Parts: sequence; C-alpha cells; structure tokens
Amino acid sequence: MLGLQASIGVTTDTAAAASPVVQEKTLSIMEMILGGGTGNVIIISVLFVMLGVALYIYFERLFAIKAASEVDKTFMFKIRDCIASGRLDAAKMICVQTNTPVARLIEKGVSRIGKPLEDINKAIENAGTLEVYQLEKNTAILATIAGAGPMIGFLGTVVGMIMSFHEMASAGGQAEMGALAGGIYTAMATTVAGLIVGIIAYVGYNHLVVKTDKIVHLMEANAVEFLDLLNEPL
Repeated sequence: MLGLQASIGVTTDTAAAASPVVQEKTLSIMEMILGGGTGNVIIISVLFVMLGVALYIYFERLFAIKAASEVDKTFMFKIRDCIASGRLDAAKMICVQTNTPVARLIEKGVSRIGKPLEDINKAIENAGTLEVYQLEKNTAILATIAGAGPMIGFLGTVVGMIMSFHEMASAGGQAEMGALAGGIYTAMATTVAGLIVGIIAYVGYNHLVVKTDKIVHLMEANAVEFLDLLNEPL
C-alpha cells in the first residue's frame, strides 16, 4: 500500500515537473512598431507624426480660443457710458486694452461712428470675418488628419495583406502560418494606429468647432448690442 502511494507521488511529481509553465506575453509599443517589418515601421511612424501635429494644433487652438472667450462682463457697459458721453477715444482705449475678438469688433464700430449705420455694420461684419478666420487657424489641418489617419492605416492593411498573399504565392499556396504572420501583423497594427489617430483628431476638431461657435455667437450678440446702442436716442 505504501509502495503504491509512493509510486503515485512520484508520478504526480514527474507530471508536474513535465508540465510547461505558461507565461503571459505582453506586447509593448516598440514591439508593435518594429514587429511588422519595414512597411509597418514607415506607416506607423507617419501616423505618429500626424498624431503629434494633431495634438499640437488642438492644444494651441484650445488655449487661443480660451483666451479669446474671456470677456469682461462690464465691457459693454463701459462702452455705452463712453459713447453716451461722447468720449470715443476712451471707448477705443478700452477696446485696445481688452484685446479680444469682441473688443476688436467694437473698436472697428467705434472708429466708424458718424458714418451711416450700414457702413458701420459692414465694417463690423468684415472685422468679424477676419476674427473667425484667426480663431479657425490650422483647424483645417486637424480635420485633414482626422480623415487621412484611418486611410493611411487602411493602406497599411492592404500592404500587409499583399505581403501575406505574396508569401503564399512564393510557397505555392502551402505557406505556414508563421510565414504569413508578418503581413497580417502589419495589417492589424497599422489599422489600429490609423484609427487611434483619426479618432483623436476627429474629437479634437469637433471640440474646437464647438468652442469657436460659442465665441462667434458672443461676437454677434455684442455687435447687435452695439448697433442697438447707436440707434438709441441720446
């Protein structure tokens, strides 16, 4: 009986020693970039450059738009008081010191006081167009990256599949899975990278559009208030 138990113990120990230890394998970013060959490295490098450009444009425009949206709530009251008392130079000085898109629009209108209301309105509209152009500076590049990123990723997908089918053709249709892995790896890795770049750029672009629209509405509201002020009887 003791001999049987000893035999079972030896067998169990032998099986435990023979069983392989399963180790979890992780994939780093560098392995993902370098693991698919030269084509994979080139395409993902291009996508990383695009991602860097997209992030730079997003944060640069975000801070610029945030600074442009900071308007003193008493600004129009000060302008109203200056115009009512005929102190146009003081009104221009307030606009210069404020230095925001809204202030620059009002400054353009103040400088046209004395001319027909239609001319004043036209001057404000032209100034508003220039201000919107400055607010939207480089956002078109962000939109381009949002569309081009996934397309470049899909280009990598096509290149990877071509590599896989080339291996199959070279092996007479009998290629092993290991030979096809490089092409499939390139196809999947570039697709993921392209989608990440596209999603980040797309979300960033739309966020900037929303922020810009708020400032445009703010400029329009203040321009209307200014024109109404000129129509009020003194």
